[in-house]
Amino acid sequence: MTPPRIVITGAGAFSPCGAGVDALWSSARDGVSAAREIDFDTIPDQKVKIAASIDAAMLAPYADRLKPRMQDRVAGFALIAADEAITQAGLTEADFGEDCGVIVGSGFGGAETLDANYLKFFTQHYGGSPQRLDAMAIPKIMTNAAASWISMTWGARGPAYCISTACSSASQSIGLAYQLIRAGAMERCITGGSEACVVAGVFRAWEMLRVLSPDACRPFSRDRNGMMLGEGAGILILETLEAAEARGAEPLAEIVGYGTTTDAGDLLRPDPDGAAGAMTRAMADAGLRADEVGYVNAHGTATVANDLSETQAMRRVFGNRFDEVAVSSTKPIHGHALGAAGALETIITLQALRNRLAPPSGNFGELDPAIGFEPVHGAARAFDAPAAMCNSFAFGGINASLILGSAARL
Repeated sequence: MTPPRIVITGAGAFSPCGAGVDALWSSARDGVSAAREIDFDTIPDQKVKIAASIDAAMLAPYADRLKPRMQDRVAGFALIAADEAITQAGLTEADFGEDCGVIVGSGFGGAETLDANYLKFFTQHYGGSPQRLDAMAIPKIMTNAAASWISMTWGARGPAYCISTACSSASQSIGLAYQLIRAGAMERCITGGSEACVVAGVFRAWEMLRVLSPDACRPFSRDRNGMMLGEGAGILILETLEAAEARGAEPLAEIVGYGTTTDAGDLLRPDPDGAAGAMTRAMADAGLRADEVGYVNAHGTATVANDLSETQAMRRVFGNRFDEVAVSSTKPIHGHALGAAGALETIITLQALRNRLAPPSGNFGELDPAIGFEPVHGAARAFDAPAAMCNSFAFGGINASLILGSAARL
């Protein structure tokens, strides 16, 4: 039996670039970074002072829809993005129920709530004035809160999951949604990732790991010196082509391939074999040749180890064709959103495919001889191919690769 084709009928984003997919895509396409100075008063010796964050002013227009007493920002971000995706897909009450699942990844869950309550606890414990902790801290912190709030808001009663695999959380969520719909476990799924991690405690922990750049995120550049933390949410509506056509919905693109592997090696150092394995599996799943993929949205964190390893992996997968593929990392634009990264970047990949335009890698300086190629930089570059790839590689050696096919192929 031929498996059903799985299409994307809606997309929503809430990122440091602004509210909506258009804000995210225009920033990526034009190379306009959402990086801003950030200074935490609870980190007296803070060394890194840049991030791509979402401030209170960006959330203000949604005050009447969100429930801060019950929700951490991570759930709020997801609900805003989900609303845009569901609206674009044209879903109605009849389209939810048990045939609609929710799979939304997150690396940290309610980081702001956790951070605030630990600060109150330790302030009191070490001689400060009594501090009342948040009675709703647990349901606000739990990693599945974003998925649960989406399910409750729209009445999606099908399978619900929260995948928490660090920087691969969202990509694996989208991949699992694709697999479950194709297997017949659900007809459609609200899927993606959400992260609200630019808070003092999380920021300090990343700073201590010495992987944050003190000045700028420069993927694949010889002078790269680390990543920039980001946050936000990206949500996609996936469904069978048959279900979309029955509703009269217009597919934006098709999910044609997914591959995921685990390095089973070092906790922090990436293995090009694992990354290559994920891409190879995605290509095989899609039934595509190397010359049919015109753009790769790379994981591209701008750490020395990741960019070299990912380049080695891409060369193994694309072979002699690699130099013809448009490759870029958009993390200098929206930051590394950790558990939401794969969702935001899949949406950018979707827009790149629809517009036949590869967005540039920001801040690229000069060719690194060890890497041996220059990503798209300076300005967006046109490409002509029926498919595009999006990669996510996480600490713990968890690799995920998604391939989108043009709606023109349907």
